[in-house]
Amino acid sequence: MFQRKGPAAYKNSLENTLRLDEFYGHPHRKFKTIHVAGTNGKGSVSHMLASVMQTAGYKTGLYTSPHLKDFRERIRINGKMISQNEVVKWVKDFRLKNELWKIEPSFFELTVAMAFDYFAQQNVDIAIIEVGLGGRLDSTNIILPEISIITNIGLDHTNFLGNTLEKIAAEKGGIIKNNIPLVVGTTQSKTTHIFQDLVEIRGTKIYYADQEYSADYSMLGMDGSQLVNIKKNNKIFYSELKLDLRGSYQLKNLPAVLKTIDILKEKGWQISTQNIYDGLHSVQTNTGLLGRWQIIGNNPLIICDTGHNEDGIFAVTEQIKNTAYKTLHFIFGTVADKNIEPILNLLPKNARYYFVSANIERALNEKELQEKSSTFGLNGDYYDSVLAAFDNAKENADKYDLIFVGGSSFVVAEIL
Repeated sequence: MFQRKGPAAYKNSLENTLRLDEFYGHPHRKFKTIHVAGTNGKGSVSHMLASVMQTAGYKTGLYTSPHLKDFRERIRINGKMISQNEVVKWVKDFRLKNELWKIEPSFFELTVAMAFDYFAQQNVDIAIIEVGLGGRLDSTNIILPEISIITNIGLDHTNFLGNTLEKIAAEKGGIIKNNIPLVVGTTQSKTTHIFQDLVEIRGTKIYYADQEYSADYSMLGMDGSQLVNIKKNNKIFYSELKLDLRGSYQLKNLPAVLKTIDILKEKGWQISTQNIYDGLHSVQTNTGLLGRWQIIGNNPLIICDTGHNEDGIFAVTEQIKNTAYKTLHFIFGTVADKNIEPILNLLPKNARYYFVSANIERALNEKELQEKSSTFGLNGDYYDSVLAAFDNAKENADKYDLIFVGGSSFVVAEIL
């Protein structure tokens, strides 16, 4: 499992995926798909689209990664996780068949095969498929979707995808297919020419969502949802759209969602304006999305977020600046195979830190993390478990304080 083991678990070939797909009768050809890649926001975009599609009455599959609490979060239909029995039955069946097949798939390859087979068996109308890592060599990249989406490009997984935005864009651009439209969520000067070249080779169209849509205004509604005015070509198009995802960074994800819906409607999918309003107001309820600026306690305010790379941490720290609190208690952990100096440089210095190591092989040792962090003016104690740090933070915080949990999906997972 790449998320736990890191580089040792990464496969840079589609060979196993293609063999599994053939052995299971090409299940991905039996339903429509939307393919979502990008450095940040691809999970949120996937969940938002799934929520709108199921609100519109379509039986909607959703494949995402990683999971936080339960493996089954990765495979959902209309928000409902695949059952434990289905997982057990599928794995038993694979083991029997594999006595003949003799495949040695990775965790991710096997999970993709399970998801596609399950969606086909359940006759979904459409499935939103989130890329695991990169795009070109990702196991999900055997589908021929209705639309391909690339949310944005940032520096993450540089040991696999390249150490420049251009190289990473080329890898993620590997999901672009012949005659299948591409939606790009964020226009970036360093990557535009990469995508432009790829769509010309593939003979398809590219749409820059942020050049058409913008989220012009946001405040919190009485129910905690964000109230957003969406402009299309500089005119109010969706007035007071409610989004139950509270991260202010979601406003950057909305254009990609809305442009994708426009194209789906042009292709004949029946999606009303009310479906869009209702679907975006109920993303968490409809799809079970976790860990995106998620409030898990009040008095003190306790928030967790899975943002873990430079762009993700920047978005989180910007929202912390705009959050009212007396003292910030920051529970922070990360993985060892990441260049963390740019991240540490972004973290607020006026916080009390609780340095932790999640219970996975890849985690950076909490004492080493404390030592590295101190050189950036980040001060605090280290703890031998995430829960010990969490308990300590709750003891130290008063009701006007903010406890923030982040740096790694695994740290958030242990708190949830």
